[in-house]
Amino acid sequence: MTELENLKSNSSIRGVLPNGIVTVVNVQWFGSDAVELTYKDASGKVGNELLYRDREADLEIVGEGRPWSFDGDGALFRLVDEAQRIHLAHLFDPVLAVHTSVVEPLPHQITAVYESMLPRQPLRFLLADDPGAGKTIMAGLLIKELIARGDLQRCLVVCPGSLAEQWQDELYRRFNLPFDILTNDKLEAARTGNWFLETNLAIARLDKLARNEDVQLKLQAPDCGWDLVVVDEAHKLSATFFGGEVKYTKRYRLGQLLSQLTRHFLLMTATPHNGKEEDFQLFMALLDGDRFEGKFRDGVHVADVSDLMRRMVKENLLKFDATPLFPERVAYTVPYKLSEAEAALYKAVTDYVREEFNRAEALENDKRAGTVGFALTVLQRRLASSPEAIYRSLRRRRERLEGRLRELEVLHRGGQVAVFDTRTPLLDREDVEDLDDAPDAELKEAEEQVLDQATAARTIEELRFEIETLKRLEALALSIRRSGEDKKWRELATLLGEIFTPASISNHLAEEVVHDDMASGVRSAMRTFST
Repeated sequence: MTELENLKSNSSIRGVLPNGIVTVVNVQWFGSDAVELTYKDASGKVGNELLYRDREADLEIVGEGRPWSFDGDGALFRLVDEAQRIHLAHLFDPVLAVHTSVVEPLPHQITAVYESMLPRQPLRFLLADDPGAGKTIMAGLLIKELIARGDLQRCLVVCPGSLAEQWQDELYRRFNLPFDILTNDKLEAARTGNWFLETNLAIARLDKLARNEDVQLKLQAPDCGWDLVVVDEAHKLSATFFGGEVKYTKRYRLGQLLSQLTRHFLLMTATPHNGKEEDFQLFMALLDGDRFEGKFRDGVHVADVSDLMRRMVKENLLKFDATPLFPERVAYTVPYKLSEAEAALYKAVTDYVREEFNRAEALENDKRAGTVGFALTVLQRRLASSPEAIYRSLRRRRERLEGRLRELEVLHRGGQVAVFDTRTPLLDREDVEDLDDAPDAELKEAEEQVLDQATAARTIEELRFEIETLKRLEALALSIRRSGEDKKWRELATLLGEIFTPASISNHLAEEVVHDDMASGVRSAMRTFST
């Protein structure tokens, strides 16, 4: 409480305004119970108010001649000061994310983040460095720098299913960024009905988003925009020119959607170009649709993409001491000639695969044709592996098709219609691409299931004929297996024998003994020093 008589010029008074302190400029009395107060508020604006005795209870003098003092809470002031220092740290430390993360970045990683990506606002960029360059580390540094600058709150990482856990682990372990992986359980348990609205740092599997329209609707919900979307293995967001028309895949449509939902859009892939300029420009349209709009014409549509992408090959990646990051790799093929029996088996299986491919292409069901084609591709890959692998594959396929034939014959005798493809999973081109990214166990299971059951046969007679062909191939493979002829293995064994000669092994063991002696000497010296 302050009496009206105590109001003096330059005094700081609380209670005149609802919020804040005013500085007294002039006081003029009207009788003994009222004064006209002229004051300035915190912004310097001049005000005037008539005060009566009943206002004395609200008035308080907080300072004479100055509106501040040093009697505040020091711990609270230090907390605010530290928060402001952290907020502005990036202005004084140009590589703040590097110094606050558990990483030892390489020169090309620093230049990618701080020279190629951060200066671009908004960021629409393709990072296309070779495999092994550390694109995950670059993305983590970018995310952390944008957070430090107050430019990122919501981030979505889209990657193949087999890489989701790896992304989550890397981002948390190296950058302390707690990303959550999208699952069906989390979608169903979301309190608001939309998990994306509740999660600021999210990881989603590519095909989960591309194939599920309900999830895409949740992505497009109001207030569900993203500050940054990162797409790993982005070459899977492909579209192709075929017959003068563009064939858009579900993944490409997803890429178009994500491009519209975010301010910063980062695509990462080690294989941005498939050799077709028209397909590459369709891919780059995800970053800049205006520049790459229109029908592609060979020799006319050639665009400079240096401002939208960066690509460094392994040969150009260096350490800080200017030495190559990767040692020079010299690879060469060791040719060998198949034995006569192996060559006959290879030709027979190849003829069988070619014939079945032609029959598959004649099928009206495109998915069934794709499934048969995938099965035959797996079979030919087994042929190139070893006689043992192709023998086992032929035997299993023959046994499964014989079992299917017996079932169809029973149905035929009972007067029922025989259906050939009900038990085989149908795979289109995108399904086959998905299997390339699947875990090894899942890929192996799918290969065995499709290889053993997929067939282009449309009648029982055609199925019998295929089984007879498999029997002949199986017998040929069995004869080679029993003879012990495996030219590929013999050539490999000879090559290994030339590399690991007794002399080279002795030298290697001698080097290990020297290293062991040196290590023993160091340990002994350390024990002596400690005592």
